[in-house]
Amino acid sequence: MPPHTIRPLAATHLREALQAAADHQPTTALAALMHIDPDSWQAIEHRLAALGTDLLDVLAHATTGGTR
Repeated sequence: MPPHTIRPLAATHLREALQAAADHQPTTALAALMHIDPDSWQAIEHRLAALGTDLLDVLAHATTGGTR
C-alpha cells in the first residue's frame, strides 16, 4: 500500500469516532479510534497536519458541533 493511504475500514472507523464525539459518546469514539490500523493512523495524522490541525482538534470540533 502506498505511503499515506487511509484504508477504507479505517476511514469508516474515523467517521464513527467523529459521529460518536458529536453525540457526546466518548467511550464509543475511543473504541472506534482503537480499531484504526497503524498505517492508516500515520496517513490520518499526515493529512490532518497538511490541513494545519490534529486529531484532538478535529474531535473537539465534532464535540462542539462545529462552533469551536
